[in-house]
Amino acid sequence: MRSPSMRIMPAMAAVSAALLLGVLPAWAHHAFQAEFDSTKPVKLTGTVTDMEWINPHSWIHIDVTNPDGTVTNWMVECGSPNIMLRRGFTKRSLEKGTVLTIQGYQAKNGTNRANGSSVTFQDGKKLFVGGSNPDIPEDQR
Repeated sequence: MRSPSMRIMPAMAAVSAALLLGVLPAWAHHAFQAEFDSTKPVKLTGTVTDMEWINPHSWIHIDVTNPDGTVTNWMVECGSPNIMLRRGFTKRSLEKGTVLTIQGYQAKNGTNRANGSSVTFQDGKKLFVGGSNPDIPEDQR
């Protein structure tokens, strides 16, 4: 005959495994401070080469022309597709060839990656694109 503690052990193991699986997605998602540097603001003006509508973050890829004439492709992290849609973006808002200015913060490792704060279109329209950076407007927290 099995003792009561031996019957409880498999149930506790199952509950523990379920809790662990529930927490894993939160570990996979990072905070702004983990990857980006709030002391390294960037202002990038360039041409959209791609827009990725993927979870957990959307990504804008832009070609930025440097002062010496060379072109650097930047990846700019934005909020989730759902956040982007709620803030006024559609899949047609950022088609290839769109020229815009992006403000945000560079990656801590110095690569050509940034966490975007806002996007300004050539007509002056400005939209907040961040999901977790320090510039989030009070009404969108």
